[in-house]
Amino acid sequence: VIQLGAIVAVIVLFFNKLNPFDFKTKTKDQRKQTWNLWFKVIAAIIPSGVVGVLLDDWMDAKLHNGIVVSIALIVYGIAFILVERRNNRGRFQKIAGKDGPTVIFSKPKTISDVHDITYKTALLIGAFQCLSLVPGTSRSGSTILGAILIGVGRSAGAEFSFFMAIPTMLGASAIKGLKFLLSGVEATGTEIGVLVVGCVVSFIVSLLVIKGLMEYV
Repeated sequence: VIQLGAIVAVIVLFFNKLNPFDFKTKTKDQRKQTWNLWFKVIAAIIPSGVVGVLLDDWMDAKLHNGIVVSIALIVYGIAFILVERRNNRGRFQKIAGKDGPTVIFSKPKTISDVHDITYKTALLIGAFQCLSLVPGTSRSGSTILGAILIGVGRSAGAEFSFFMAIPTMLGASAIKGLKFLLSGVEATGTEIGVLVVGCVVSFIVSLLVIKGLMEYV
């Protein structure tokens, strides 16, 4: 329920970019580009969808404990630092010039526009999303980190990660909700109220956090 509030925030923040039915402000080519982006997003969630259906209950039963969660948080935190340092180092290279060779400093080339992500790259990012099935692993963290490792820029990687979250988390919310209903457990008015408050607060905070994160990256 809390994740659902966060996903609604993503939809609100990126609505114009993700809306393929915008006939007023988008040209035919831009609408086609938006559809292609959605197809890539759908392709990217296939790996985690398949693995999630097969292993979700097993992961919850076997790995949902404090030790695994703590290790995952620490490992991915360190991984982000190491990857960022690697990308910031770049390398020196010698190029030919009119007055002789010139040494310049260059950073690795990255995909800077989310629309330039190919289907192959999308599937690879989707493979990294499978890691988020391990408790304590951030879904956005694993996908952004994976995107950076395979040559996608931070901004484009973060955007694509959030776009992937929409079908991923809507699907996960639907599955969890269905399991809850089929379990036969009844919720009281107070419990429903608590869920609504959690969802609304998650939506508001996510609006602020995602906007701040995108400005930062």
